[in-house]
Amino acid sequence: MHKKILLAAVLVAPGAIIVATQAQAQTVAVADPEAAVENSKVWAAAQAEIGTTYKTQLDQAKTRSDAIAAELAPLYKKFDTNGDNQLSQAEIAAARSTRGAELAQIEAKEKAAQEELGRMTAQPSRARAYAVEQITSKVNEAVTNVVKSRNISVLIRPNAAFFASPTADITPAISAEIDRLFPKASITPPAGWQPGQQGQQAAAAPAPAAPATGAKPKKQPESR
Repeated sequence: MHKKILLAAVLVAPGAIIVATQAQAQTVAVADPEAAVENSKVWAAAQAEIGTTYKTQLDQAKTRSDAIAAELAPLYKKFDTNGDNQLSQAEIAAARSTRGAELAQIEAKEKAAQEELGRMTAQPSRARAYAVEQITSKVNEAVTNVVKSRNISVLIRPNAAFFASPTADITPAISAEIDRLFPKASITPPAGWQPGQQGQQAAAAPAPAAPATGAKPKKQPESR
């Protein structure tokens, strides 16, 4: 859940993927900006504060989620012909052709449950999105500072490198710089705040995904 929110926020940070400095050195480094935010102390502190502030809502949502899982698992299990606790596309297709109305009812029930959980976690989800937006607004500056201090001329993502020594990874340094630039994030959005108002172009962060509900489709386009 947290990774999804982080990814949605950080991916829109311009310049966070490849950065070039005016230095003449030909140093190449790798960095993962999402991981830099996720591993920062300020993000960990924000998560802990959200967990404490909204403990009641989160506990209630967890209890309700467990109940929903217990209810849906046996319903989906009926279509799990190979017993692997998941519904493959072939199993879904077979279910739709022979018991389509029944499957549709289960999917509708799951969709309603997801919406219910979304409402229950609306406040902590909003707080999380606000904290993420504040922190990710510092990613560009943190990257630039680390790049300049180390005379790095090219910065790429780890998955774009054919090979990279562990010493080439400056992600931890970026995390440390984020913490230096922004040691404390607020989890209380101001009145009327909407995601994207910190200068980013992101749309609202997605609501937390509900825990797995046992045997269910890997992909359910009609109910997602």
